[in-house]
Amino acid sequence: MADLDAVRGAGVPEHLPAPGPGAPPPAGPSPDQAAGPGTPGAVMTLVDHLTELRTRLVRCIIAVVAGSAIGFVVAPTVRRWLVQPLPADHQQLIVLGPGDAFAITLRISIVIGIILAMPVLLYQLWAFVSPGLTPTEKRALRPWIPLALFFFVLGVAIAWVILPFAMQFLLAFTDETLVATLAAPPYFDFVTTMFLVFGLLMEFPIVLYALARVGIVSSARLRQSRRFIILGLAIFSAIATPGGDLVSPTVLFITMYVLFELTVVAIRRSGR
Repeated sequence: MADLDAVRGAGVPEHLPAPGPGAPPPAGPSPDQAAGPGTPGAVMTLVDHLTELRTRLVRCIIAVVAGSAIGFVVAPTVRRWLVQPLPADHQQLIVLGPGDAFAITLRISIVIGIILAMPVLLYQLWAFVSPGLTPTEKRALRPWIPLALFFFVLGVAIAWVILPFAMQFLLAFTDETLVATLAAPPYFDFVTTMFLVFGLLMEFPIVLYALARVGIVSSARLRQSRRFIILGLAIFSAIATPGGDLVSPTVLFITMYVLFELTVVAIRRSGR
């Protein structure tokens, strides 16, 4: 008490006066810095971003594992379904090792798991990216999340349509010397990879729209480059389709071109 009386006697007030309008703010952490990463308006550190990314990745892995468990149950049925594009005399595939059948079942299960988990994967991607967007950008990009799922399914459907023509073309080169005795691992690797590639390939409208939102491309620039884009889509369609028939690249080209034109319209309507 004696020390406190001494301080008071020295002229130090018990309560400091409030700072004036022009006074600098008091030292210490700001409200945004003091708030946690889950608080609206908080400034996330690098560690917070990495923690958030880890959480999203773990949820994605759990979703894929759960979908793969379902895929493992239905894999025999899907396997019989995937050999239907082959000619009737080539639908019995051989395995060369004791573990090939299990590896094929596991691969089909994982691909099914990725397809089933795609809504969760897209949501986790949006949940990780959206905090860094402005309210206007969120409103503009939010409808494209379900469209991304539709585009992925569309790509898988196109791969299924193209697959019989590709198999017919590739098997046309076999004869009495090159006998077509198909092994199961290469065939299912080819089919599952084709489905995933075509599904991801159909996501290019989302990429174009995102590039337009950040100012890298515009609808006017895309329209001016339409001739080069059409040529690029035609070349890409011919390269991406394994068959040499006209139906496979034509279907892929028409689909990608229609999506391109619709994306240009959407970008123009957004004011870009």
